[in-house]
Amino acid sequence: MIRLLSLLFAGLLSIAAAPALAATPAENCAALRSTDFSHVADAPMSITAAAIITYGPDKREVCQVEGVITPTIGFKIVLPTSGWNGKYLQGGCGGGCGTTRLFWCDDPLRRGYACLGSDMGHQGNVGDWRWGANNIQLQGDFGFRSTHVASLAGKAVVAAYYGTPSRWNYFWGCSTGGRQAFHEAEFYPTDFAGIVGGSPPLNETGSAVQIAWSVLAAIRADHSEILGIPDAKLLHGAVVGACDMNDGLRDGLIGDARLCRFDPVSIQCKPGETGAGVCFTPEQVTAARKMYAGPHDSRGRAIGYQGGLMRGSELNWIGDYIDGPTRKAQYRDFIANVYRYIGFNPSKGPEWTLNDLDFDRDPQRLYINEALYRADNPDFRLFDNAGGKFIGFQGWSDTSVVPMGTVDFYETVARTMGGYEKTKQFFRFYAVPGMRHCSSDGDGADNIDFLTALENWTEKGQAPEMLMGYNFDWRGVTYVAPIWPRPADQIRFARPAFPYPAQAVYKGRGDPSLADSWRAVITPSPHGG
Repeated sequence: MIRLLSLLFAGLLSIAAAPALAATPAENCAALRSTDFSHVADAPMSITAAAIITYGPDKREVCQVEGVITPTIGFKIVLPTSGWNGKYLQGGCGGGCGTTRLFWCDDPLRRGYACLGSDMGHQGNVGDWRWGANNIQLQGDFGFRSTHVASLAGKAVVAAYYGTPSRWNYFWGCSTGGRQAFHEAEFYPTDFAGIVGGSPPLNETGSAVQIAWSVLAAIRADHSEILGIPDAKLLHGAVVGACDMNDGLRDGLIGDARLCRFDPVSIQCKPGETGAGVCFTPEQVTAARKMYAGPHDSRGRAIGYQGGLMRGSELNWIGDYIDGPTRKAQYRDFIANVYRYIGFNPSKGPEWTLNDLDFDRDPQRLYINEALYRADNPDFRLFDNAGGKFIGFQGWSDTSVVPMGTVDFYETVARTMGGYEKTKQFFRFYAVPGMRHCSSDGDGADNIDFLTALENWTEKGQAPEMLMGYNFDWRGVTYVAPIWPRPADQIRFARPAFPYPAQAVYKGRGDPSLADSWRAVITPSPHGG
């Protein structure tokens, strides 16, 4: 009895000592500015701003909070002032990060999520890598620390604002955000109950080697272009003409890019033929073959396991590796800056150029800094034991992170974890025809509501056996990330996506936009997975 009374008394004292929640959302929001978050374990932080604003296409009222995690990791979180669903979602960034812009929060916020983004420890833009020059602290924050500590900070802010912790915690990211997603599952398996990770540069500097190879394959020593826009269009048309039917439907899409073996020599100029967009010179055939093959050393040995650009992706070379109508090939400067500032240790600096890259020597030299960035540990036992669920995706037409590197990693995870069926109990991966890099505006049915699938799997135990993808008409749409559900008049066509190693094959009858018109077919992997 005495013990019971003492516990009750202690409880009353605790309630009395706890600060009362303010009466209005604005007061709750303002109170965060004076809340002491310096004792958050592993993520001491301070709040720099907190204010009520309207956010997103539907002008939802939120408390927007900005803060800094020691020493320099900036974050921004938006908290619905009404209709909070009890959930927290953290989003990844892209490229070199450097911003807390939350464009991908539009859809989660409409669902009632609290939503956070981090700058990964520095300020800049996705193509700016100067922050990393000889700065191990910032390289480490970018590589392995920021995402984890931001999750601790975000959950602390959520609990302080709502007076209760979030019930479900999720992560969504693509590109660098995809690498963040995989790294979280591998090294911080209890941070999130569910994770979506797409198009991940799992080996950051390995991806840099592949991109540099493709950049250099498309230009001559004097930097003039070997391939132009008409050539990319000619090549793409020939590839699709040869391989379109490998999913059973002639629709301009290659269903399984692994099965396409098109050789550019088939469009090499015959005697009397000439002209851009008409046929290929021997030099152009060689360039295209190199881009498909991926990095090799001077003895012809493949570098790494990532392979090259996939057949069917040729239109996406325009603007990435070939000058486009409105922009120069973006990866020439982008990837050179990766090498200059975060690739080597010590950093090379602004004088280094891609002409200095030695494919015999330099890939091994990148391993020193790669230890900070890599997210390719196939041992997912801790994540599985924690009850986590992971949805991965990759576009077959991605020209930024080549698909076979991601495919190879998933196959390695499956072998490590006891096979595809055991792996699919907690980790499912989707290879999407026609999807560009993290795109929602490519040729394929590349808009997939992964978040709803993840919620159903994590919270209800409904594993995603098949997901429907949609090709949208984006004309007149001002926001960037898809908002679900979409109006039917914005849908051009639909296709199902099955968990890898299955790919969708048309049955030969029925409406191609209906899932029942397709079947899942498993093709043996070229890796033997």
